Amino acid sequence: MVQKRFFLVLLVMIFSLICTPVICQHLDSADTIESVEDYNSAKTHHQVSEHHEVTLGEQLSLWWIIPFAGILLSIALFPLIAPHFWHKHFPKISLVWALAFAIPFYIMHSDHAIHEILHIYFLDYIPFIVLLWGLFTISGGILIKGTLKGTPVVNVMIILIGTVIASWIGTTGAAMVMIRPLLRANENRKYKVHLLVFFIFLVANIGGSLTPLGDPPLFLGFLHGVSFFWTLNLFPEMFVVVVILLGLLYMFDSFYYRKENLPPTDDVEKSPIRIEGSFNFLLLLGVIGGVIFSGTVHMGHFSLFGIHLQIQNILKDVWIILMGLTSIWLTKKETREGNGFNWFPILEVAYLFAGIFMTIIPALAILKAGEKGALAGLVKIVNEPYHYFWVTGTLSSFLDNAPTYLTFFNGALGKLGLTEMQIREAFIAGDIAQKFPEFIKYLTAISIGAVFMGANTYIGNAPNFMVKSIAEEAGIPMPSFFGYMIKYSIPILIPTFIIITFIFF
Repeated sequence: MVQKRFFLVLLVMIFSLICTPVICQHLDSADTIESVEDYNSAKTHHQVSEHHEVTLGEQLSLWWIIPFAGILLSIALFPLIAPHFWHKHFPKISLVWALAFAIPFYIMHSDHAIHEILHIYFLDYIPFIVLLWGLFTISGGILIKGTLKGTPVVNVMIILIGTVIASWIGTTGAAMVMIRPLLRANENRKYKVHLLVFFIFLVANIGGSLTPLGDPPLFLGFLHGVSFFWTLNLFPEMFVVVVILLGLLYMFDSFYYRKENLPPTDDVEKSPIRIEGSFNFLLLLGVIGGVIFSGTVHMGHFSLFGIHLQIQNILKDVWIILMGLTSIWLTKKETREGNGFNWFPILEVAYLFAGIFMTIIPALAILKAGEKGALAGLVKIVNEPYHYFWVTGTLSSFLDNAPTYLTFFNGALGKLGLTEMQIREAFIAGDIAQKFPEFIKYLTAISIGAVFMGANTYIGNAPNFMVKSIAEEAGIPMPSFFGYMIKYSIPILIPTFIIITFIFF
């Protein structure tokens, strides 16, 4: 049966690869772009769009951020003060805040509004949800069975494994693969909220530091000329943080484990560790291949409602959907039931982030306006590497970390009088550290700030919310939005980040 599934997966992947040239040829016949000159023209269109956004950012005041603050406060407060109402109506609340921004925005900036809204949904939200859905669906078909006792050592090992694989199958993929084994290993434990919090810290965020596959900001850097393997240079910073956090996890878990005084389990029948649905690992590799393909191959673009869409990105999204549907088709129903799999976590993320992406438009536009926008004072004080680390990280805790990364990436280039082409050529030549050492210091700070500090809040990175949702579905009372920050991220992560500031910056 396993061999049958294996060959079916290979057949689907080969079929899709064969069809890709046919699709591309059809698109070419519809005046799409293949030549280098056409690709450069597409980049020019994109640059015009970026300039258009900067111009809008210069016009907007900070008052436009109120709907964004409103949806964040709703996520933070409603689960505390009206949990049943929130659980039933959170999609409507997200929609209300989205409309509270979109309607006045259209009335007062009708020449920009439609373009900006379509731009963020076509180029950011839809690919974001497609990737999350694909990773969530495929990893939900991988069931790790066997006897796992949730001792401090076992829990540290589970989270360490998730941290290691996060850079290679993405923080979402690693979180979805490892969260359920962690929950099953500790199903008899009374105190386990701390385990989920450290899981969010390490597997859903910090573990994705070493490759562009790990976290969206690093993939964005890859698209803008950063070498695929350069991010391995972030290993020293990641290593220090991981060692500190795993050490704290072991101390906390040992304390709670002794406090519970659990009965011995030596007489319990033990079963060996085994994996069901292992063919889904091939599908995860298929998703990874699609992401790498979209970042390395340029197949031209076409316009839809004035938004320039890259053909390779469309093919990537179609490919990911195909991988997810293949997983649904081939995975046994019993395997997903054994995982406690359901669609609520991904639906919750989809509904809430639909509102967040809408209301975040003015915040990103103001940031992109740089010293000409309403946050000019903040932008002007960012000069040293540790400034980039803390400002990029703090904003990434509450905004989308990918555009925040890109904003300060471009800011660093401008500060040093460099162009993206110079950086790209230096990476290709392998002498980036020798030619532009100051830029590398800034890039390091921006990269780890965007990735590490996504762990500061539930909305800092999409897997955070998914882990929270899965834990609550399993009956674990996770802390509120502010509770997570006050009890865990501020007292644990902020001192850790201060330590690495002194060590590395």
